[in-house]
Amino acid sequence: MEINKEKLLHQIQLAKQGNQIAFNFLLDTFWGSVYNFQLKKNNNENDAEDITIQTFSKAFDKIETFNEEYQFKTWLITISKNIHIDFLRKKSATVIIETSKEKEEEAYKIIDDAPSPEDKIITEQNLAKLLRDIKKLKPKYQEVIHLRYFQELSYKEIANHINEPVNNVKVKLLRAKKLLAEIIKKS
Repeated sequence: MEINKEKLLHQIQLAKQGNQIAFNFLLDTFWGSVYNFQLKKNNNENDAEDITIQTFSKAFDKIETFNEEYQFKTWLITISKNIHIDFLRKKSATVIIETSKEKEEEAYKIIDDAPSPEDKIITEQNLAKLLRDIKKLKPKYQEVIHLRYFQELSYKEIANHINEPVNNVKVKLLRAKKLLAEIIKKS
């Protein structure tokens, strides 16, 4: 898929300003590339997915350092390679990206009230069908959806509950909503 360079640069600029919809656009646009890269390296879907989540978490945390003279996809793959190396060094199922307290506080300030198309589809469904569809997601996505929309926890509360950084929670929620919207559209 060819991406319009001007549109991409505009979305990156919006993301640098903390725009949640721009983050969602970047995640949707580049998820497959990063995930497939990791799948080839790991041969394990769960590890590839975890590293991809952490890649976007770190990228969104450090988006202001991105130099527009370079390709965004190359920057993401480089981050992904580094996380994979850390993953291999630690030899554990998950790698937690630490964010500074300052960055953590900034992450809480990002406005998340703009409903995405996925949000609109999700809220229009009847609850019983929605619960059946949620059960089709992987457990880690079921958990963040449940905590956010049924227990109405904040990003910070979810991060504390699942013991992960706020940026990881945001990426998991974006991904979970996209997957759930796809399940709903199919049924």
